[in-house]
Amino acid sequence: MSPTEVLVALAIAVGLVGILVPVLPGSILVVGAVLVWAGITGGPTAWVVFAVATTLIAAGTVVKYLVPGRRLQDAGIPASTQWIGVALGVVGFFVVPVVGLVLGFVLGVYLAELRRVGSARAWPSTVQSLKAVGLSIVIELGAALAATLVWVAGVVAT
Repeated sequence: MSPTEVLVALAIAVGLVGILVPVLPGSILVVGAVLVWAGITGGPTAWVVFAVATTLIAAGTVVKYLVPGRRLQDAGIPASTQWIGVALGVVGFFVVPVVGLVLGFVLGVYLAELRRVGSARAWPSTVQSLKAVGLSIVIELGAALAATLVWVAGVVAT
């Protein structure tokens, strides 16, 4: 394995961690690392690997929004609730390092649902939202892992 491939593998690993820890742009790092590898390696195989990896990441990105969004819609949770959660998550990210993003999101969704449906149904709606976020992360991670496997196959093939 060349030094370039080691660095690309490290960048991909950081990207995979970035999907689980929503501070880094995980999928973008994975695609960017494969792009760098394809550019340095060159040849049709490398560029096909890049195209397939990018397609997998793009498809995963679309699915990660559609599937959880549909589940939230079916549960009767409006998009405005999610946006309030995102807004407080961003604030929380700066107020409480490391865990503030998650805490802010949960608090934002809970407060929005508390106002919208009352205390009896606010927590179940919050749990539903957290499940949707978890599903979104799993979908994105699956797509990025598939792209990583394509890259590994490309490294072996070149």
